[in-house]
Amino acid sequence: MLFRLTGWFRSKPQLSPEQQSRLSAWQALPSAELKTPVVESRCVVVDVETTGLNLMQDRLISIGAVAVVNGKIALGDSFYVVLQQQAASDKGNILLHGISTSVQLEGEPPVEALLSFLEFLGKSPLVAFHVTFDETMIKRALRDHLGLNFKHPWTDLAYVMPGLNPPLARKYRALDHWIGHFNIRIDARHNALADALATAQLFQVAHAQAVRKKISDMAGLHDLEKNQRWVSAVS
Repeated sequence: MLFRLTGWFRSKPQLSPEQQSRLSAWQALPSAELKTPVVESRCVVVDVETTGLNLMQDRLISIGAVAVVNGKIALGDSFYVVLQQQAASDKGNILLHGISTSVQLEGEPPVEALLSFLEFLGKSPLVAFHVTFDETMIKRALRDHLGLNFKHPWTDLAYVMPGLNPPLARKYRALDHWIGHFNIRIDARHNALADALATAQLFQVAHAQAVRKKISDMAGLHDLEKNQRWVSAVS
């Protein structure tokens, strides 16, 4: 019980006046308008690499993100950062994502890395595949390093794609299944930016399919996701 309680009484991170100003500026931005058509808005597709898969104990190592602007992938509007680690992850983990010990130890200080991510994101809605993992790791890092309770709209393609493609719902579970089915090229699997780019291409496929079903905005995709979560829970 003591271990659990310590999380509630965590001391608030000490930000410099400049850092606090940047955070306050991001907080003051207007919220995303989810009912604006995707072809008239910006969303951000994100992927992360971590020290492992334990949501409670493992740490965020890198964030990769690609903007989809007016329905098109904006390669010039992308983001990648490695957060500086106090100790590098183990060798097996490094073999998976390819972020070496030296790169981890010499990464961007977490406060600066996360402020830069927020400034890149703005208040654009987020898209990911298996949102729970990415969202939890990002939220925990933002809480620990910025003292921010990050509440943001996300859309999970792990539910949207089955919702749009019912015949494939039982067969395809992982991101690799879907990008393989739609012949989406990925040059470096388990690289956060490369995975975000592949996921952004999958989002374009989802959007094109959704439009044929009269779903044109992020609010509609989110409703589709909620319905598919219910279907998955009862099936």
